[in-house]
This record gives sequence, structure tokens and C-alpha cells, in this order.
Amino acid sequence: MDSQTSQSSQASPSPHSFQVDLRGLVDLLSHHLYSSPKVYLRELLQNAVDAITARRTDEPGAPARVRLFAADGRLRVEDSGVGLTEADVHDLLATIGRSSKRAEGLQDVRSDFLGQFGIGLLACFVVAERIRVVSRSARTPDAPPVEWTARDDGSYTVRTLPHEERPEPGTTVHLVARAGAGEWLAEPRVLALARDFGSLLPYDVRVGDEAVTDLPAPWDRAYASPAGRRVALARHCHELFGFTPLDAIGLDVPLAGIRGVAYVLPSAVSPAQRAGHRVHLKGMLLTDRGEQLLPDWAFFVRCVLDTDSLRPTASRESLYEDETLAAVREALGERIRSWLTGLAAGDPERLAAFLAVHHLGVKSLARHDTDMLRTMLPWLPFETTDGRLSLEEFAQRHPVVHFTRTVEEYRQVAPIASAQGVGVINGGYTYDSELVEALPSVRPGTVVAELDADTVTAHLDAVAPADELALAGFLAAARAKLDPLGCDVVLRAFHPLSVPALHLDDRAARHEQARADAEERADDLWAGILGSLRGSAPRARLVLNHLNPLVRRISSLHDPELIGTATESLYGQALLMAQRPLRPADSALLNRSFIGLLEWATHGDTAHGQSSDGQGTTDE
Repeated sequence: MDSQTSQSSQASPSPHSFQVDLRGLVDLLSHHLYSSPKVYLRELLQNAVDAITARRTDEPGAPARVRLFAADGRLRVEDSGVGLTEADVHDLLATIGRSSKRAEGLQDVRSDFLGQFGIGLLACFVVAERIRVVSRSARTPDAPPVEWTARDDGSYTVRTLPHEERPEPGTTVHLVARAGAGEWLAEPRVLALARDFGSLLPYDVRVGDEAVTDLPAPWDRAYASPAGRRVALARHCHELFGFTPLDAIGLDVPLAGIRGVAYVLPSAVSPAQRAGHRVHLKGMLLTDRGEQLLPDWAFFVRCVLDTDSLRPTASRESLYEDETLAAVREALGERIRSWLTGLAAGDPERLAAFLAVHHLGVKSLARHDTDMLRTMLPWLPFETTDGRLSLEEFAQRHPVVHFTRTVEEYRQVAPIASAQGVGVINGGYTYDSELVEALPSVRPGTVVAELDADTVTAHLDAVAPADELALAGFLAAARAKLDPLGCDVVLRAFHPLSVPALHLDDRAARHEQARADAEERADDLWAGILGSLRGSAPRARLVLNHLNPLVRRISSLHDPELIGTATESLYGQALLMAQRPLRPADSALLNRSFIGLLEWATHGDTAHGQSSDGQGTTDE
């Protein structure tokens, strides 16, 4: 008894088959696998094309026709393909996930087929309530035609038909629209979808009498001249993408099985914007939103191409990320890079027109590619104190290439630096500072230096010691007023004369000021921690222009209160000119100094004890 019990417990349980809810599976396909019901037509075309391809492996001269007829909520699709026997129907059409490409004798040529996942006609249930397939096998000519009829509730029937029902090999698929899906089977919609998906298919495909295929592809056609080719491709781009391109770049990469064209956008786009490329797989449109096809830097083009090497995902609406796709991405990037270098060498006018729109994309490429930086160096535009120049032109004019890392820093020092003969590049825009710093690698001997407050101050003329000594009292009062704000006051003589004061700081000074502000607001614990982080960085400085008439008048004031108010006003004006963000203390200072000057101007000499020499009059 114990032995029997032991044997019974060790026996394998009887296996059971999965039960599939077809309606639930169709809902899964329509809402999660496929992006739109329109893919049903791609599946029908795909099955028809694969059937023809299969027949032609045995009969190279077999007819290659696909015909679609749509009317009254019904669709009929006929092909001259390999067809099916009754055994094939039970084995292939009624088994979810089984692909005809696994059939005996077809495995070796499977790469010639479009479909790889065996979902097949199941996608048609997204728009149809009933599917009827009538087929006759070309491989078994004596086998009778077979009819397979399936409904969306998961039931199907199979029966054989008399030979006269289908005298020629091939397959006909009949669809009857489900409620609310009739528009997907209307002839205008079917024609539009068939042309969208199948315009590059290698066989004769028609909807009624209307041709679907349009071969050879526009990029493979012969044209009378290069100008004629550009016009034709521009027209093709407008039809596909809705814009007229700046140029068209051929994407002929035989080793990767790629043929196509990249169209250059006529207007600037954000580098973060994902491009939508049209990818055909062996002639069938795979996706019109192929985002991972090109390197990120090539965001200024839109591609349309045909490939036989890339793998689709299960939904066949995007590309599978693998080593092949990575190699294709690199090859296409190299093709676009070659186009750029070709323009630089032989067509500077077209290159200038391109860079006027897409210099950001080229800068993105050049910062990682030394050869591209060397090629584009004479062409890439930068904002400088000498105007809009290339790095090459700027480096020829200035022995030291100074640059700022932010736009604010550039605006702060550019007018003053320019007047002193110091050339400065605005490196605050995307990629610009990185490219300037890379300049010595492609132009040996070039000296590149970041412009800081000390460099600017060093280029400003010092005031005569006697003059500065005479103004010692004024400078002491001014420094005392701005010391709580973390700002020193220095006196220099510089051009242009119209600038009374210049506010200079650098990132280290701003960091120290931010630390000090945080320490002031913090509790005892954090104040101690922040205090331990106190640095020795130079403080910001207010540089007063001794050549400016207003500064000369202010420096001759004797009233300490008025000197303080005037100094605060100069400080606030310098901050505004530098376009720096204002701290709450700065905003309060601007308000205080403005009101103080108004009070002084409206109360006159008596209120402020002005001397009789007329200093401090309001004519300024």
C-alpha cells in the first residue's frame, strides 16, 4: 500500500492546454500592441506579399499580383501566392502564434519574408467580425481549394470546395466589418492605407484599378540633371513630411542594406525633439515614427528609407534595438557627416545657408568629433565682441581667445572689454564654451582663457595716485556702504565714457555670496557648518569710471549720507546693466536709493546741508 502511494505521488500530472479568449486577445492587440486599427491592412498586404515570395522560391516566374476590392463594409484581398492546403489551414490559420514561415522548406529563405511573428490574420479582428479565407495550394496542385471561416468569438469552420471555385493557386481573404469599424473598410481609406504601407512593395498591388506601388523609389530613379533630382526629391519630401527641404542627402549604404534619403529641415528645431523617420522593411512601411534610426546630433534631418537588414519588434511598428541597428545608425551618421564635409569643401553658399538654420546640430557633432570641428572651424558662427565670427577668424585677430561661460557674464563685460581691445567670445550658448576650449586641439598654439573679473580689471587704466588719494574719503564711504552686500569699490578709468560703473564678479564670488546669504538665514547648527565652508574667493567689485562726468560729480560730494545713496544707485544701475538676477537685498537697495534720491532732489539744499558751491544739483 505504501509502495502504491509512493508511486502515485511521483506520477506526473496530466497536462492541460491553455484556453484562449479570442475577444480578450483582440482587445489586447488593439489597445496595447498596435497603435491604430490601420495595421490590419498592413497585415493583409504582408501575408499576400509573403505568399507570393514563397511561391516564387519554387516558381521564379510565377505571377505576382495583389488586388484589393472594398465596398459596403466588406473587403476582399486576392493574391497569386503559394496558397494553402486543408492541413495548412488547420495548422497555421487556427493556431495563434504559428507562422507559415515555419513551414517545411521555407526556413532557409525566411529572411525574405516580411512577417516573423505568426500573428497574421488575427490583427484583422481589430476591424472585422468575420474573416473568410479561400485558398488553393500551388505546391499541391491536386489538392482542392479550402475555405476557412472565423468569427471574433473564437469559433471557425473549415471545408473543401470544388476545383472550379478557385481554379488558380493563391488566396482570397474576405473581411466583414464589425460594428463601428466600417470606415476602415471603405475604398478611399483602403486606398490611402495601401499606398502608405505598400508604395515600395516589389509586386503589382492595386486597389480596384488604382495602382498602389510606385517603383522605382524616388531616390533610385534616373534624373536628367542634379537640379532635376533635387526638385523631384523636394516634391517627394513635401508630399511625405509637409515641408520643402534645404537639401536632400542620399543614404545609400549597401553593406547595411539601406537605400533612402535624408531631408534637411528648413527651420531650426530643438535638439531634444525626437525625429519621426519613415522606415520601410523590404518595401513595406514599418513605421513613420522611427526615432532611434539616427544619432542624436542629427536632429536636423528627416529620413525615409528601405532596409532588409533591420529587425522589427513584435508589433512591427518600430525597430528592435540590437547591434545591427547600432551599426546602421553609425553608418547613416557617417553619411550625413560626409555630406557636411562635402559642402564645406565645394559649396560654401549652401553650407552657409544650412548653418544659418542648423548651426546648433553641427556644434553638437563637432564637440565630439575632432575632424568635424577642424572642417567646420571656418564656418561655425559665434557671438563675439567683434561681431558674429567663426573661431578661426576670431583667433586670427586676438592672441588670447577669452570667453565667458554664461550669457550674463558676456553681457556684463562685453562693452568694456571691447573698448579696451580685449576680444571675448560668448560661450553661454549650448556647446559654445566646449568648442572654444577644444580650439587648441585643432589649432595648435592658440591660447584660450576664461575671462574673469581680475582679467577685466587688469585691462582697465589705473587712476593717478594723487587723484585716488584725493578721493580717499569718498571711496571709504562708498566701500562702507556696499560692504554688507559683499561688494568692494575700486576706481578705474575706462571707455566708453557713458558707462559710469561696472559690476564685476565671477562664479567663485557668486558662490561665496550665496554661502554667506545661506549662513545668515540658517540656524546655529547650519550657520556653523556653512561658516566652516567659508572660502577665500575674491568678492564682487563695483568699478567706478573716473572718466565719467557723473562719477566725477558724485565723488566730489561731502555729505556721507548722500554719497551712500549715490553709491547704491550706481551699484543698482550696474546690476541692471549686467542683467544679473537680483537678490532680495539688491531689490531693496534699488528701491531705497531711488526714494533717497527723490527725497534729496525734492527737499533741496536745506534738507541735506549742501555747500554753497552748488555740488549735488539735480541737473544730472
